[in-house]
Amino acid sequence: METKFKSYQYEDSFERLDGILSESDTSFQEVNEIPARDKLTYKNGYYVNCSALFVDIRDSSQLPQSHRRPTLAKIYRCFISEIVAIMNGNINCSEIRIHGDCVSGIYNTPLRPQIDSMFADSAMIHSLIKVLNYKFKKKNISEIKVGIGMDYGRALMIKSGYSGSGLNEVVWMGDVVNSASNLCGKANKGWGNEVIFVSNGIYSNLNKDNKELLSYNSEYNCYHGNVVNSAMDDWFNENCKDTPSGLSGLSGIGGGW
Repeated sequence: METKFKSYQYEDSFERLDGILSESDTSFQEVNEIPARDKLTYKNGYYVNCSALFVDIRDSSQLPQSHRRPTLAKIYRCFISEIVAIMNGNINCSEIRIHGDCVSGIYNTPLRPQIDSMFADSAMIHSLIKVLNYKFKKKNISEIKVGIGMDYGRALMIKSGYSGSGLNEVVWMGDVVNSASNLCGKANKGWGNEVIFVSNGIYSNLNKDNKELLSYNSEYNCYHGNVVNSAMDDWFNENCKDTPSGLSGLSGIGGGW
């Protein structure tokens, strides 16, 4: 984001601090759905139940040892652009963030089918990574592993930044964001290599068919699985003939999402 230069004045800064600290707690409202960004000011905020989806590359710090920077740029561009495309294609996704090699989405999920819809995004992301790795292999680029984490809960949505500078962001505060990030960090590690980790809150709100695609993880008290999008996986199996064995037999969600 381009900045608007304004010389720093410490007395103005100290007055702004007093103004922020004296704001009333009643300016933070409880709402049922995620409000539009333009409803946020520097003096209000909204409590809302929502869902968070995090996707991160495993062991990304090792990639610079294998590839030069132009190739690394291609890896990250491929990964980030298409994860964002999947999230952006879901009408329930209200916010998308990019943090280095991690992409996260905040979803408006007051209804259970909307949580199923976010879960379907995770299956598409898993299928996308399979295709991406096939294309990487053909270009002699290292394959990547990802972890996917999801949680549902209450968050405080605020606008943060410097008024008048053009620099501002929506900040999501609450355990739902931290938990989804932590689940993402645990996914696709250890003996099982399950890519998708979901919290108990997500699992309890999924429909019966989606629940059956997951297994309980007693170590982390969550549910995990290697769920794929059926239509994307059919395309993969038809068009990626020279893939290594061991990629078949994954649980799939129908391609109608």
